[in-house]
Amino acid sequence: MGIREEVYYEGGPHIGDLILNLLLGLTLVGIPLAIGAIVRAVWLRFRITDRRICVTGGWMGRDRSDVIYSEIVKVVKVPRGIGLWGDMAITLKNGTLLEMRAIPNFRETYDYITEKVAAKNPEYSSSK
Repeated sequence: MGIREEVYYEGGPHIGDLILNLLLGLTLVGIPLAIGAIVRAVWLRFRITDRRICVTGGWMGRDRSDVIYSEIVKVVKVPRGIGLWGDMAITLKNGTLLEMRAIPNFRETYDYITEKVAAKNPEYSSSK
């Protein structure tokens, strides 16, 4: 890759997501939530740079989505875990939805992403 990218965030989901869901997993109803949180903690990775968003996840980390900022038309954030982490839904020009779950520092990350999108895509519509 000839062009250097400045990495804003690289890592996995917020540890609080795993802890909360493991506690919920102590109940019968919470077991699927706990399993989902374990899978996210083990295989979900985010890489947010000044050029793109890369999300690697799925079973054994086999799914990868790369999105450049000019393709994004909408970003929505949802706080979780009393606001310590959050989820984001990113809508692309082709209608595809990319969900990012349990993002640490999601408010700052949201601001960073929306700033990059606004600079690259005049069609962008902010939904706070």
